[in-house]
Amino acid sequence: MMNRRSFFTTTACAGATLALRAPAEEPAASARHPKKRIKLGVCTYSYWHFRDPKVPIETVIDKAAEFGVEGVDILHRQMDIPEKEPLTPEHRSYLRKLKRHAFRNGIEIVAVSIHQNFVQQDPAERQKQVEHTHKCLEIAYELGAPCIRLNSGRWNTIKDFDDLMKARGIEPILPGCTEDDGFKWCIESIEKCIPKAQECGVVMALENHWGLSRTPEGQLRIINAVPSPWLGALMDTGNFMEDPYDKLKQIAPKTVYMQAKTYYGGGEWYTLDLDYNRIAKILSDAGYTGYCCLEFEGKENPDLAVPRSLAVLRKTVGA
Repeated sequence: MMNRRSFFTTTACAGATLALRAPAEEPAASARHPKKRIKLGVCTYSYWHFRDPKVPIETVIDKAAEFGVEGVDILHRQMDIPEKEPLTPEHRSYLRKLKRHAFRNGIEIVAVSIHQNFVQQDPAERQKQVEHTHKCLEIAYELGAPCIRLNSGRWNTIKDFDDLMKARGIEPILPGCTEDDGFKWCIESIEKCIPKAQECGVVMALENHWGLSRTPEGQLRIINAVPSPWLGALMDTGNFMEDPYDKLKQIAPKTVYMQAKTYYGGGEWYTLDLDYNRIAKILSDAGYTGYCCLEFEGKENPDLAVPRSLAVLRKTVGA
């Protein structure tokens, strides 16, 4: 029979043995500290390319939840509120309903993609664009979105967007003006938006879009001229039509948010065969670990093309 002293001696020895073994049984460092990864989302634009019928924001939120992504990027013009009018209590109520709907589906509202044009010769027109941007920052604040998509603006000497795409996004400068004029107007306008962005806690992500930010040099010229943590680059993988990878690499260090284009069924305006393994490497080298929202711009049924596109992004950018 074991006496009391031998029981405690045996127990103490067993405890010492377990203590010696404990470090070897701890999880590996990689398991204790998982690698940061890029989270995926869906742009509501993927379901509505400015042609009737307009797909409700709530519908895209539901689909995003079904696909198992973390977020949505809401296209401002797709909302059921007027684009240009001042915000009313009814408009704010609508925004809060969207926020609630996203929350109940486990979806983060990542960004609001807005339209504005700071390339305006008339100072009064530029001020209207600034005020519109201020309103959009408030919209993002109401939705709990940490980011808005910002445009530089363009000269609008080619009025029809289809014609602009045929011209590969390149248009003549407004007569009597210079390219430097356009950059000056854009930079000054964005500077006027910085205090509002800070007040709302919303980052402005300037997209490599048409107009002054069509090239990496133009996009970075604007961003570098406004050194603020409330302004960064939006990387759209499909908006550098020629030699995209070197250009994406240039803007990657300044990127705070990205949209990933796919073109199944052929693009609405053009088609690019993008190598997302290569893009993932560019993002990794730049240390980017933010959100990537799919912006499907093809003619295939989005109910087929969106999950197909997300499967590609999960294996590459989101891996």
